[in-house]
Amino acid sequence: MKYISTRGQTEPMDFSDVLLMGLAPDGGLMLPEHYPTVASDVLEEWRHLSYTDLALAIMQRFATDIPYADLKDIIDRTYTADIFGSDDIVPVRKLEDNLYILGLSNGPTLAFKDVAMQFLGNAFEYVLKRQDARITIIGATSGDTGSAAEYALRGKENVEVFMLSPHGKMSEFQRAQMYSLTDDNIHNIAIKGMFDDCQDIVKALQQDAEFKAKYNLGTVNSINWGRILAQIVYYFKAYFAVTDSNEETVSFSVPSGNFGNICAGHIAREMGLPIERLIVATNENDVLNDFFNQGAYQPRTTDKTYVTSSPSMDISKASNFERFVYLLLEKDSARVHELFEGVKSGQGFDLSEVMEQVNNRYGFAAGKSTHADRLHTIKEVYEQYGELVDPHTADGIKVAKELQQEGEVIICAETALPVKFAETIIEAVGPIEIARPKHTEGLEDLEQHVTVLDNKAELVAEQIRQHVASNV
Repeated sequence: MKYISTRGQTEPMDFSDVLLMGLAPDGGLMLPEHYPTVASDVLEEWRHLSYTDLALAIMQRFATDIPYADLKDIIDRTYTADIFGSDDIVPVRKLEDNLYILGLSNGPTLAFKDVAMQFLGNAFEYVLKRQDARITIIGATSGDTGSAAEYALRGKENVEVFMLSPHGKMSEFQRAQMYSLTDDNIHNIAIKGMFDDCQDIVKALQQDAEFKAKYNLGTVNSINWGRILAQIVYYFKAYFAVTDSNEETVSFSVPSGNFGNICAGHIAREMGLPIERLIVATNENDVLNDFFNQGAYQPRTTDKTYVTSSPSMDISKASNFERFVYLLLEKDSARVHELFEGVKSGQGFDLSEVMEQVNNRYGFAAGKSTHADRLHTIKEVYEQYGELVDPHTADGIKVAKELQQEGEVIICAETALPVKFAETIIEAVGPIEIARPKHTEGLEDLEQHVTVLDNKAELVAEQIRQHVASNV
């Protein structure tokens, strides 16, 4: 399996090289030359596999340059009951007939990002050792990516991590989780701005070819193909958990900001998983909702991006969206390049002429949830089912119930455990004690370590120069 860029100006590459790379040299996103299809008989075989065996069966179709035994070892060390709480890894919970929650938040940082990031940490270490190389990870987080990445990469050999977050915009728990780490290879930087500003800095440094080569920059943001690959697995696992045969279809409702998680679901569908619809659930930052309902994609500027009670979705430029648009435009890399260079300079685009394909060929739908909606949903789920859900998952449930068609089975992808957003939970249901894993007790009381910077890429570059030896 070789990988190409959405912009069409990068030579085909192996999985291991793409894993370490982040953005393609031409500014695009890397993706497979084709998505492998899964025949019905193979799908039936996969139905009975453990999570680790299923992950191996799927990933070996994409990571073809890693020997089978080595890939199996990486996966077996990643998905364990010790790390994820049970052998199920991603257990599915039933709320009511035809409505389920896919439990993705049982990893060390209590967020769905752990499922992919734990794999990425082990895969990075393996590839770097094999290539006798080191890497400087630069990432941006709106809340959960940062801590998941740092917990996966802390103490890893030949890896330095610089994680950018919007100053003062994350929950108290999220800040404590990241900023309390004391590992020498972890560097937290709070940017005076929004998540999109952090993301723009990451992209600017990734696109500086000389700087990128000098410090061997990579990324763990959802633009990293390794993360998308790891997430594909749990769509298959969830489907098998709620169906008895491959004749049935299900839909997924996915809280969406950067389009990474639902992009993995889209790829699973392209591989042949019987997914009826992929429902994009947004918060007040509803750029993706506008696109999937109207065909117009118009990212907002920082000053017009809302700070909400589902902060991990406070994003107005969906980085992974380019992978879908590339396929939607029948792999017209020149047009993709033109459209997303426009996005980079603040322009949007209109693809209303292909919306029939979006809805019918690719099965997308979308809805929006507000602060009042998520408070209502959190309260309703708690009172009806005795279960607490975090604000992002509440957005997914709200949109799922709003758009659900007769007889449609919908699985809502969980974002995080409720304790990460205690303030909003208490606002919704009143003063209650919110369960938290033992290893997070007293987290907010720990000393925090973070560097606060103005919104300038050069200031972040200087931090990297101070801490990382040149590769040249």
